[in-house]
Amino acid sequence: MYPGVQAAARSNQPAVVMAMSGETIAYGELEARENRLAHLFRARGLRRLDHYAIIMENNARYVECCGAGERSGLYYTCVNSFLTAEELAYIVGNCEARILITSQAKREVALAALKTCPRVELCIVVDGPGDGGKVVNLDEATRGFPSTPIPDERLGTAMLYSSGTTGRPKGILRPLPDQPPTQRLPLFDFLDKLWGYRDGMIYLSPAPLYHSAPQAAVNLAIARGAKVIVMERFDPEHYLQLVEQHKVTHSQLVPTMFSRMLKLPEEARKRYDLSPLEVVVHAAAPCPVQVKEQMIDWWGPIIHEYYGATEGMGFTACDTPQWLSHRGTVGKLMLGELHVLDDQMNPAPKGQSGTLWFKSGSPFEYFHDPEKTKDSRSPDGTMSTVGDVGYVDDDGYLYLTDRSTFMIISGGVNIYPQECENLLITHPKVADAAVFGVPNPDLGEEVKAVVQAMPGVNAGSALAQELITFCGEHLSRQKVPRSIDFADELPRLPTGKLYKRLLRDRYWGDRKSRIV
Repeated sequence: MYPGVQAAARSNQPAVVMAMSGETIAYGELEARENRLAHLFRARGLRRLDHYAIIMENNARYVECCGAGERSGLYYTCVNSFLTAEELAYIVGNCEARILITSQAKREVALAALKTCPRVELCIVVDGPGDGGKVVNLDEATRGFPSTPIPDERLGTAMLYSSGTTGRPKGILRPLPDQPPTQRLPLFDFLDKLWGYRDGMIYLSPAPLYHSAPQAAVNLAIARGAKVIVMERFDPEHYLQLVEQHKVTHSQLVPTMFSRMLKLPEEARKRYDLSPLEVVVHAAAPCPVQVKEQMIDWWGPIIHEYYGATEGMGFTACDTPQWLSHRGTVGKLMLGELHVLDDQMNPAPKGQSGTLWFKSGSPFEYFHDPEKTKDSRSPDGTMSTVGDVGYVDDDGYLYLTDRSTFMIISGGVNIYPQECENLLITHPKVADAAVFGVPNPDLGEEVKAVVQAMPGVNAGSALAQELITFCGEHLSRQKVPRSIDFADELPRLPTGKLYKRLLRDRYWGDRKSRIV
């Protein structure tokens, strides 16, 4: 349903509730705020297909800042709130944003970035003061505008950026049909049905709203008239408490959140009533089989999994019964046409890993970057890939083995480190783990693990040997790390994505090539 219809039907019902502060925005107020901001966009000259950007932490004003663009025919770019000013400036400039919306918490980095973003005409701070010039407070800037819709409402959508783990981030541009916002893009109708959304649902969002999955999930929940609880940051026990407190029915998480909840003391895990949960979705990173088995044992057959890049070129999904009969799968193909190909672009034998190529289920291109768009396409231009590696079993279920950029070639043997990472994270003394190849003068590369130990655990040589022995009990010799180093914390974003390249590059020094 169109959010405006929901506002008319449930004006006083909470739309957005912040988990820690309790700040609440009702549907009627959300509607009025989105409309006033849409009027501001028009007053500043933004027309259909123009761009603006948003950088803020999980904030009560986030939803309206996206919603205003969706009823103005605009592309909006939600930026990773952990970026530096330099990184932010690149994205804001690249997406051709004319307005930047930020928060007081991110004000300093936003203003620093704007020094090299001449295209930006206005900086809106949702919860902080203006400066009498280019920087304005959101409420003050919109106060004189109507709370009713703009007369030329058109459908807008997000233009998000890839994470940039393999170079500069890339804007993912999808075609935007010229239609009213009452008509959604087909992808959102598909997700609404797949995730079991319904009227009266209560949604808990524990992840950063700048990321594609929570951004879409919250969007869909608001369209359903749901009460959406937004966690300012994820805390495993607080998550469980919120489920009980708000009688949460739907949620979406990433596997690292599962792992952290599983490692809570048993008394904490049993303290809260989780029976209201109906559908829990996870994605963004491969989930270790043992972790998912434990979650199903704990929460029951309500856990759904999907695989799909932000580019939206293909989509697989499975429910709990499907996963239990195909442990480790990320589901069956539901959008796009999947081809598993070897390095020569020939079909890989059934059950053998290859690069995943899709005939797109959702057309896209990289914004103003035909070369990167071309690089992601097959030679004949009919298929696209983000470099993920996996295989399909006899029943048509897809299994991911790694991203091709992190494949290890040791003594001529191809090693995909995801399997070792999935194993390490199940060890009770391990909080997080990354596995990758490092130079070896004899073998070319050898397997290295970097581990974040659980709090209070002595991260030393004894633990390293214990973990190597543990891996040797479960993996073939080639897959076992030859050495393990420790870090206080791995560079993993709250979305669950690991910036493995930052770790790997430390071991390769200033070599121009990462291939030996």
